[in-house]
Amino acid sequence: MKTTGRRHFQAGFTLIEAMIALLVLTVGMLGVAAMQLKALQGAHAAYQRSVASLAAQDAQERLWAQMSENGDLACPSWADAKDLGDTSWYDTWKERLPGLVEESVDPPSGVPAPDCEFSISVKWSENRFVGEDSPVFGYTVRLPGS
Repeated sequence: MKTTGRRHFQAGFTLIEAMIALLVLTVGMLGVAAMQLKALQGAHAAYQRSVASLAAQDAQERLWAQMSENGDLACPSWADAKDLGDTSWYDTWKERLPGLVEESVDPPSGVPAPDCEFSISVKWSENRFVGEDSPVFGYTVRLPGS
Protein backbone atom coordinates (compact mmCIF):
# COMPACT_ATOMS: atom_id res chain seq x y z
CA MET A 1 0.00 0.00 0.00
CA LYS A 2 1.14 3.37 -0.94
CA THR A 3 0.31 6.51 1.01
CA THR A 4 -0.19 9.71 -0.77
CA GLY A 5 1.43 12.93 0.26
CA ARG A 6 -1.92 14.63 0.47
CA ARG A 7 -3.16 12.41 3.27
CA HIS A 8 -0.03 13.09 5.28
CA PHE A 9 -0.53 16.86 4.82
CA GLN A 10 -4.03 16.83 6.49
CA ALA A 11 -3.13 14.58 9.42
CA GLY A 12 -3.06 17.36 12.09
CA PHE A 13 -5.86 19.53 10.69
CA THR A 14 -8.67 17.89 12.72
CA LEU A 15 -6.72 18.54 15.91
CA ILE A 16 -6.54 22.26 15.07
CA GLU A 17 -10.29 22.27 14.32
CA ALA A 18 -11.00 20.66 17.69
CA MET A 19 -8.83 23.20 19.50
CA ILE A 20 -10.60 26.12 17.81
CA ALA A 21 -14.00 24.63 18.63
CA LEU A 22 -12.92 24.25 22.26
CA LEU A 23 -11.81 27.89 22.33
CA VAL A 24 -15.16 29.06 20.92
CA LEU A 25 -17.02 26.91 23.46
CA THR A 26 -14.91 28.35 26.32
CA VAL A 27 -15.65 31.94 25.29
CA GLY A 28 -19.36 31.10 25.08
CA MET A 29 -19.37 29.50 28.53
CA LEU A 30 -17.64 32.56 30.00
CA GLY A 31 -20.39 34.72 28.48
CA VAL A 32 -23.08 32.50 30.02
CA ALA A 33 -21.36 32.71 33.42
CA ALA A 34 -21.25 36.52 33.22
CA MET A 35 -24.96 36.63 32.30
CA GLN A 36 -25.78 34.35 35.23
CA LEU A 37 -23.88 36.64 37.61
CA LYS A 38 -25.78 39.70 36.36
CA ALA A 39 -29.08 37.81 36.68
CA LEU A 40 -28.30 36.90 40.29
CA GLN A 41 -27.36 40.50 41.10
CA GLY A 42 -30.59 41.74 39.52
CA ALA A 43 -32.66 39.20 41.45
CA HIS A 44 -31.01 40.24 44.71
CA ALA A 45 -31.62 43.93 43.99
CA ALA A 46 -35.28 43.16 43.23
CA TYR A 47 -35.56 41.22 46.50
CA GLN A 48 -34.13 44.14 48.47
CA ARG A 49 -36.47 46.62 46.76
CA SER A 50 -39.39 44.36 47.70
CA VAL A 51 -38.25 44.32 51.32
CA ALA A 52 -37.85 48.12 51.21
CA SER A 53 -41.40 48.40 49.88
CA LEU A 54 -42.66 46.27 52.78
CA ALA A 55 -40.67 48.41 55.24
CA ALA A 56 -42.25 51.58 53.81
CA GLN A 57 -45.72 50.06 54.05
CA ASP A 58 -44.98 49.03 57.63
CA ALA A 59 -44.03 52.65 58.41
CA GLN A 60 -47.34 53.75 56.90
CA GLU A 61 -49.24 51.19 58.98
CA ARG A 62 -47.48 52.40 62.12
CA LEU A 63 -48.58 55.96 61.33
CA TRP A 64 -52.16 54.76 60.80
CA ALA A 65 -52.05 52.80 64.08
CA GLN A 66 -50.72 55.86 65.95
CA MET A 67 -53.51 57.98 64.48
CA SER A 68 -56.06 55.34 65.47
CA GLU A 69 -54.62 55.19 68.98
CA ASN A 70 -55.03 58.98 69.33
CA GLY A 71 -58.71 58.57 68.48
CA ASP A 72 -59.27 62.14 67.32
CA LEU A 73 -57.94 61.99 63.73
CA ALA A 74 -55.06 64.23 64.71
CA CYS A 75 -52.03 63.85 62.49
CA PRO A 76 -49.62 61.43 64.22
CA SER A 77 -45.94 62.02 64.76
CA TRP A 78 -43.36 59.56 63.47
CA ALA A 79 -41.45 59.94 66.73
CA ASP A 80 -44.35 58.20 68.51
CA ALA A 81 -45.32 55.82 65.68
CA LYS A 82 -41.89 54.31 65.04
CA ASP A 83 -41.74 52.68 68.48
CA LEU A 84 -45.34 51.42 68.39
CA GLY A 85 -45.74 47.72 69.15
CA ASP A 86 -43.32 45.13 70.46
CA THR A 87 -40.29 46.26 68.44
CA SER A 88 -39.37 49.53 66.84
CA TRP A 89 -39.62 50.01 63.09
CA TYR A 90 -35.83 50.14 62.73
CA ASP A 91 -35.27 46.98 64.79
CA THR A 92 -37.87 45.15 62.70
CA TRP A 93 -36.20 45.92 59.36
CA LYS A 94 -32.46 46.35 60.08
CA GLU A 95 -31.76 42.60 59.76
CA ARG A 96 -33.50 42.36 56.39
CA LEU A 97 -31.92 45.47 54.83
CA PRO A 98 -28.21 45.80 55.67
CA GLY A 99 -27.13 49.34 56.48
CA LEU A 100 -30.71 50.62 56.87
CA VAL A 101 -30.84 54.32 57.75
CA GLU A 102 -32.78 54.71 60.99
CA GLU A 103 -34.41 58.08 60.26
CA SER A 104 -36.30 57.27 57.08
CA VAL A 105 -39.55 59.17 57.58
CA ASP A 106 -39.81 62.92 57.00
CA PRO A 107 -40.69 64.82 59.12
CA PRO A 108 -38.94 62.76 61.82
CA SER A 109 -39.79 65.26 64.54
CA GLY A 110 -43.05 65.48 66.41
CA VAL A 111 -44.34 68.24 64.13
CA PRO A 112 -46.59 66.83 61.40
CA ALA A 113 -46.21 67.97 57.80
CA PRO A 114 -48.85 70.17 56.14
CA ASP A 115 -51.89 68.13 55.07
CA CYS A 116 -50.58 65.26 57.23
CA GLU A 117 -48.17 64.14 54.49
CA PHE A 118 -45.16 61.99 55.25
CA SER A 119 -42.25 61.16 52.94
CA ILE A 120 -40.82 57.74 53.64
CA SER A 121 -37.36 57.18 52.16
CA VAL A 122 -36.05 53.73 52.93
CA LYS A 123 -32.29 53.85 52.35
CA TRP A 124 -29.85 51.02 52.84
CA SER A 125 -26.28 50.22 51.86
CA GLU A 126 -25.60 47.67 49.17
CA ASN A 127 -22.05 46.37 49.02
CA ARG A 128 -22.59 43.75 46.30
CA PHE A 129 -22.59 46.29 43.48
CA VAL A 130 -19.25 48.05 43.23
CA GLY A 131 -19.35 51.74 42.38
CA GLU A 132 -23.09 52.27 42.88
CA ASP A 133 -24.73 54.61 45.38
CA SER A 134 -26.87 53.35 48.22
CA PRO A 135 -30.34 52.50 46.95
CA VAL A 136 -33.30 54.59 48.10
CA PHE A 137 -36.95 53.60 47.97
CA GLY A 138 -39.27 56.62 48.12
CA TYR A 139 -42.86 56.42 49.33
CA THR A 140 -45.26 59.29 50.11
CA VAL A 141 -48.21 58.90 52.47
CA ARG A 142 -51.00 61.35 53.10
CA LEU A 143 -53.24 60.54 56.06
CA PRO A 144 -56.71 62.04 56.57
CA GLY A 145 -55.70 63.67 59.86
CA SER A 146 -55.52 67.37 60.37
